Amino acid sequence: MHASTICADCGVRDQALCGSLDDEELTALNRLGRRQKLARGETLVWAGEEAAICANLLSGVLKLNAATADGREQIVGLLYPADFVGRPYAKQTDFTVTALTDAELCVFPRGPFEQVLEDHVRMERLLLQRTFAALEEARGRMLMLARQSAEEKMAGFLLDMAARAAGNGCRASMNGPVTFDLPLTRGQIADVLGLTIETVSRQLTKLKTAGIIALPAARAITIRDRDALAARADAG
Repeated sequence: MHASTICADCGVRDQALCGSLDDEELTALNRLGRRQKLARGETLVWAGEEAAICANLLSGVLKLNAATADGREQIVGLLYPADFVGRPYAKQTDFTVTALTDAELCVFPRGPFEQVLEDHVRMERLLLQRTFAALEEARGRMLMLARQSAEEKMAGFLLDMAARAAGNGCRASMNGPVTFDLPLTRGQIADVLGLTIETVSRQLTKLKTAGIIALPAARAITIRDRDALAARADAG
């Protein structure tokens, strides 16, 4: 079967690893793939267990959790549609992966997936390139968070969320304000940004009072003035 037929209903093919593959590579990969849906709050893999799968995230948002020495959970990353889940050639999972929203993945058993990579060297190289790019992005984010004020962190986070939600956000007009639902609670946002819940709430209120955002519902955010929000994110 032609690769374009196999992936006809995949909404992230052009952005995911598969978007860089030729038909032969894609056909080899899709012989292994199966769709898996996760309900909000459902865990895909647990830290410390055998690394049995790799996957492409097709829809939804996942969080990566690590356990601290005192038993608390720390969110160490978020995964969005087109992101790759899992680590080939790793025997054990490093993080617990849980759905923040309803999600769907294209899942591959790790062993056969590794064999496909070995049989198609270009695909292995492309995955390595994506991995390095994600690592550089994570390092950059860590550096920014270490240097930014609470206001800058909150503004930058909302800009990133708005960009990620572009496909699901709602606009009254082409260039009008975008409204989207945050996949995280305020406590989870605080966890990601290294802030307290009170600080997150205070920063959201400041942005609302300034007319930069609106808070139409518990988790809904409307970006009313993107330029002003960007200015707050780059204030340093």
